[in-house]
Amino acid sequence: MTVWWSRAILIFALIAAACLPVGALGTRFNLWDFRVGLPVVLLGVLIAAVVFLGGAVAWFVANGRDLLADRNAISLGLLVSGLILAVMALPFYTATSVPPIHNISTDTENPPAFGALADARGDGSNPLAYDSATLAPLQAAAYPWVAPLTLDQPPATVVAVAAEALRAQGLEVVTEDLAAGMVEAVATSFWFGFKDDLVVRVVNDGAGSRVDVRSVSRVGQSDLGANARRIGKLLDALKKS
Repeated sequence: MTVWWSRAILIFALIAAACLPVGALGTRFNLWDFRVGLPVVLLGVLIAAVVFLGGAVAWFVANGRDLLADRNAISLGLLVSGLILAVMALPFYTATSVPPIHNISTDTENPPAFGALADARGDGSNPLAYDSATLAPLQAAAYPWVAPLTLDQPPATVVAVAAEALRAQGLEVVTEDLAAGMVEAVATSFWFGFKDDLVVRVVNDGAGSRVDVRSVSRVGQSDLGANARRIGKLLDALKKS
């Protein structure tokens, strides 16, 4: 017969595990705002940490008393809570290793302007104004690869290739204007459904083209480096085209 605290450890571990998808998917499907969803996820992580620490002590107690059923329940609780902490360790580490910015541009003096997506962002979204004095040094230190790209192809060709590359990367292309040298696309995260808006500006540069890319999160202070990685991925795709 198991004692109550071994069952409690397992139950709270399962509650912690449920908090992660509930908080994230509830936000994605508009059941609540991300300001509710994120705390739910963080609550799950906090519960998992408490369960893991308490469960470690309880396991040694159960082992010392030769309580097999209790030890098995506690072991399962430790496994679940440990997996939660392991899964969440990467985003927590990333959050501390990148600057808390979400507005990234290859051109920090004259960032590409959004067209249709400027209106689609909606009320409550992060502003699109680019504070070069504040953001440019942080961006340069953290993401030195975010820089303009020069290609031999004409702008119209580059626009078409950029749009196709973005689609291949899972973004929704909203604008593909060969004449204006512009592509706009939206990236949506899997769990929370967070949206980042991206714009590509292609202009003549001698016989070829200059490409600038900007990616901006709609909500949140830090993007965990997602916008810079997205820009880098697109620039790499264009270099190989």
